[in-house]
Amino acid sequence: MAEITLTFPDGAQRKVKSGTTGFEVAKSISPSLAKRTVAMQLDGTLADLSDTLTTDAKINFVARTDAAALELIRHDAAHVLAEAVQALWPGTQVTIGPVIENGFFYDFAKAEPFHPDDLGKIEKKMAEIIARNDPFTKEVWSRDKAKSYFRDKGEHFKVELIDAIPEGQDLKIYKQGDWLDLCRGPHMTSTGAIGKAFKLTKFAGAYWRGDSNNPQLQRIYGTAFATQEDLDAHLKQIEEAEKRDHRKLGREMDLFHFQEEAPGSVFWHPKGWTLFQTLIAYMRRQQQRAGYLEVNSPDMMEKHFWELSGHWENYGENMFTTTLPDERVFCCKPMNCPGHVQIYKHGLKSYRDLPLKIAEFGKVHRYEPSGALHGMLRVRHFTQDDAHIFITENQIMEECLKINDLMLAIYKDFGFEDIFIKLSTRPEKRVGADHLWDKAEKALSDVLDEVRRRSNGRVKTAINPGEGAFYGPKLEYVLKDAIGRDWQCGTTQVDFNLAGRLGAFYIDEHSNKVTPVMIHRAMFGSLERFTGILIENFAGHFPLWLAPLQVVVTTITGEADDYAHEVVRALQAAGLRVEPDLRNEKIGYKVREHSLAKVPIILAVGKRDADARSVSVRRLGSQDQTVMGLDEAVAALEAEAVMPG
Repeated sequence: MAEITLTFPDGAQRKVKSGTTGFEVAKSISPSLAKRTVAMQLDGTLADLSDTLTTDAKINFVARTDAAALELIRHDAAHVLAEAVQALWPGTQVTIGPVIENGFFYDFAKAEPFHPDDLGKIEKKMAEIIARNDPFTKEVWSRDKAKSYFRDKGEHFKVELIDAIPEGQDLKIYKQGDWLDLCRGPHMTSTGAIGKAFKLTKFAGAYWRGDSNNPQLQRIYGTAFATQEDLDAHLKQIEEAEKRDHRKLGREMDLFHFQEEAPGSVFWHPKGWTLFQTLIAYMRRQQQRAGYLEVNSPDMMEKHFWELSGHWENYGENMFTTTLPDERVFCCKPMNCPGHVQIYKHGLKSYRDLPLKIAEFGKVHRYEPSGALHGMLRVRHFTQDDAHIFITENQIMEECLKINDLMLAIYKDFGFEDIFIKLSTRPEKRVGADHLWDKAEKALSDVLDEVRRRSNGRVKTAINPGEGAFYGPKLEYVLKDAIGRDWQCGTTQVDFNLAGRLGAFYIDEHSNKVTPVMIHRAMFGSLERFTGILIENFAGHFPLWLAPLQVVVTTITGEADDYAHEVVRALQAAGLRVEPDLRNEKIGYKVREHSLAKVPIILAVGKRDADARSVSVRRLGSQDQTVMGLDEAVAALEAEAVMPG
């Protein structure tokens, strides 16, 4: 029998007979290795430990505590969830149960709705299945056998899934004891490898295949980890995230609201709009210092314009359109870039004019399914701190590094210093020739290498295959917030395509017409989304410069009303956002109310304060108060409220 060569992570090699299973290789090395191994990686791809090895490969054995096993733990837990539900409610149809970020879900077709108490029952049944420690075994069935089996069981959704699998692809069936499911795999060696660190989190509704025209299903979400400690930390993070939910804090702080009549759109209240405008003022100052010229482009342009740019073909399903009485079709802009090209084209440009940096706080409109909308974190109408830099090809590195340095400095001003940068490469659906994509991806890869070198490896980086924009690859800046969650915010995109499609050029030093390279750049990204992230990151406890209402001056007694007005005027003269509270309420009640609204500074004044020209300073989150002279307090708060940068 032919031999194959296996290469291990340390570079060691071993020859084995073709057809040997991964388990047999592990056992031949060490029985203890075989015992703790739950899967393997072949040339970087996860595979069942029971799979046979037939070609030379790089092999790595995966223990359940390895990072690579976490997806398998959750995948296996989804299968156990499905078996548990069918054991408790016979006749329930199972549909799909994928792994998702931080967990898994499974969708069920069940005649009666689940009850909240059912989560505990299902978890108990899952624990029993895991304790049985049934092995996962794989079989390959014919299409007819699989359809017949699931049809006889009344599993009509599974039959539809089988019909959707292309001819020629294997139909894999995974068994755990007497229960089985259609699945691509891979799985760990047994249900017992899942362990006890799992938790079902909630029920939700879902449409079959995400289409509202299809039957509605019932979804159960869950999560699982290798250790109880990891699960506990995750559940604590979820609990903390619920406390910080920007929708809840937005109501308490009177910042904004949403209505069904305008799904995915924010109704800004005065305090929220002040916060929003403070962010714009901060970014405007940063951009002006960096040489950006602020512009404004139309919100709606004719469809033909978007056909030229490539948006209609590659992004049309996400665009809002309207047809006028003269039958001309107009589109609400989903992006600012084509409008900025038109501004660039207004007047002849020379290579001496480059780089030309055009920025806009532009409102864009993108269709998101109603089920995907989530407060300000996923909306249909939002404002981008968008910019486009028109450059020569040899300016790419310099300008991208300037963007990177500015972006990291801006995030630091908001307390974000743990940054992860991903290079997203060409998607399947795109415009432009491959050689242009090769140049763009090479340019951004070189930028990423230089960023990594400059930071001495402190900035983490990764490749995100196939997730670039349809016109160019991009760097995505991911921030980690105060409770450890990741948020993708800023982007830098190198584009060799759009300017040429829209007829933009510059005159080079040899009097030739040359198409400029475009860098698409956003730092906050969506201002609405970034505002929601900030609310949750700070839990509403904004630094003084950012808080929409910075100070409340509240009276202890009506005898101090005139003095309270004097204090308010002094603070306003110093540029602070301040309101008086002269209501005939107890001071404790006022303090509690303003603390719930997350006002950073409460100044309490009574008759003695008026006589002494002093104020009692109380900070949000503290029970202590400090008595200061009025002039001293105003000067200290004015200095603290200075915008950073």
